[in-house]
Amino acid sequence: MNTTIDAMYDGEVFRPEAPLDLQPNTRVRLTVESATASKGEPYSFLRTAQSLNLDGPPDWSKRLNDYLYGDAADA
Repeated sequence: MNTTIDAMYDGEVFRPEAPLDLQPNTRVRLTVESATASKGEPYSFLRTAQSLNLDGPPDWSKRLNDYLYGDAADA
């Protein structure tokens, strides 16, 4: 069984926020990801693209298909 649960760490143990369909003393593997870390500012494709500092022709946005698939005039 694979499932994702929300839990609270009380300093000693993880306490699930909802009941689990598990028998007591069942061994599980936990992967810990802080829920507060993922609630920050959403990722922006534009911000990521700008951070790459790509160098290219100034008309990329107007001629994207030409650069991706070839100049239509060449066909």
